[in-house]
Amino acid sequence: MTSDPNAPSSKGGRFGDPVVLVLTVGFIVLFVAASAIAPDTVAHLIDVGFTQSARLFGSTFQLLMLLTFFIAIGVALSPAGRARIGGLDKPDMSTFRWVSIILCTLLAGGGVFFAAGEPIYHFVVTPPAFDTQAGTPAAVPNALAQAFFHWGFTGWAILGTLPVCILSHQHYQRGLPLQPRTLLAPVIGDKRMKGVLGGVIDAICAIAVTAGTVGPLGFLATQVSFGLHDLFGFPRGYEVQLMILVGLGAIYVTSAVTGIDRGIQFLSRFNVIWAMVLGGVILVLGPTLFLVNSWFQGFGSYLSHFFELSTLTTVTAPLGWLKWWTVFFFAWFVGFAPPMAIFVTRISRGRTIREMIIATAVLAPIVTTVWFTLLGGSGIFYQLHGVIDLAEPLKNFQFDVATLTVAQALPGGTWMALAVLVLTTIFVATTGDSMSYAVSVVCAGHDDPGVALRAFWGVTFALMAAILLYMGSGQVSVLQQFLVIPAVPVAFLLIPTLWHGPRAAYAMAREQGVL
Repeated sequence: MTSDPNAPSSKGGRFGDPVVLVLTVGFIVLFVAASAIAPDTVAHLIDVGFTQSARLFGSTFQLLMLLTFFIAIGVALSPAGRARIGGLDKPDMSTFRWVSIILCTLLAGGGVFFAAGEPIYHFVVTPPAFDTQAGTPAAVPNALAQAFFHWGFTGWAILGTLPVCILSHQHYQRGLPLQPRTLLAPVIGDKRMKGVLGGVIDAICAIAVTAGTVGPLGFLATQVSFGLHDLFGFPRGYEVQLMILVGLGAIYVTSAVTGIDRGIQFLSRFNVIWAMVLGGVILVLGPTLFLVNSWFQGFGSYLSHFFELSTLTTVTAPLGWLKWWTVFFFAWFVGFAPPMAIFVTRISRGRTIREMIIATAVLAPIVTTVWFTLLGGSGIFYQLHGVIDLAEPLKNFQFDVATLTVAQALPGGTWMALAVLVLTTIFVATTGDSMSYAVSVVCAGHDDPGVALRAFWGVTFALMAAILLYMGSGQVSVLQQFLVIPAVPVAFLLIPTLWHGPRAAYAMAREQGVL
């Protein structure tokens, strides 16, 4: 049986499942109200939860992501890799548009924000897995390798691959809703999955995505505000940040409302083309030989230290470092995984499982390492030669300063910085539109949620970011820390995908006559 992907949700009205809506909106209202009444208490409680979650479950995130990557590659190379998602004979969209959407959806979520600053940070502060002297030429490959690891194969694999196999089989073949709860259908059965428990599971995933999406929106407002002040003398007050959020919200809400086949696809395609042009300019006019050599050495260091980086725990690394770097990023990816898998399932109809896994877990990470080398590698070059000095700002986690400082050091100065600001803005807009769509799908239970629902979530994300920024940019950071807490139950939701993902792929292959 193949379900109608445009069929209305079996539960809920215009705004989808009431359990999901009430719990998710309730969390947003509670968090904002508590932050307004007792910001210090909220920050303390979340810091405690963040630290304990990182200490107790950090290794769970790491092992889950490592196993997901290798099992997914095994599925891609197996005969089941030839099964097609959605049972279509050919894809819905061109390969370039499809890959563009995949790249923009995650890389925009934080990769653009950290692309310049993270490699430089690891250059001036040696990561625990390495012993090179900080700030020296010998530290360059390992600094890049650490950044490549955080945004590499395992991080991307958890966002699609095995969960997509299950969702594709359960939704398109068996007619179950396109929601995170469907990942548990093979474990607990269809009946239990459709009850209140399913609504709670969906709500936890929606809350995790809310925290992970509002954060970049707030960070972008502070970054662009800093850039406009530094480049053109604009004031750095809340009013400018609010105007930036309004403009950003207008872009991504319009994109989300017009849908995958129009706005989301257009914005992602434009963004990738703009990134390719800008990257080409940086490579040609910047420290070309240094960047090429650094990428090869950094990628080689990443591969040679892959298992050591993947299994780093508090036995050999400080908890403080792990929780703010590896565990934080991995919890972010885990929290994003179910809605992102829903999104990849929707845009990959007609693609083979092999194409989906290779694009998500291999191609996208490699492209990410190139982007981190262009921005972060350039920053390391200028830091090494004394053109810029970001050691102290980065040690204080002022990453909004890093991107603009590196861009201004590049040939073109102010114009290059402006071009990077535009790119960053559009990148974050692609996260806003795709996650507005994904959360709407979670609420609706099918892959064509209503325009009002998509607009509602897009506006909600922007409004929450605006309120938290009004309280102070620190509250946006607190919300980002909170993301680690709901990532814990999401991780346990994803664990069964390690064996049910391959089963689903083989079931699809048998039903389609591939085997």
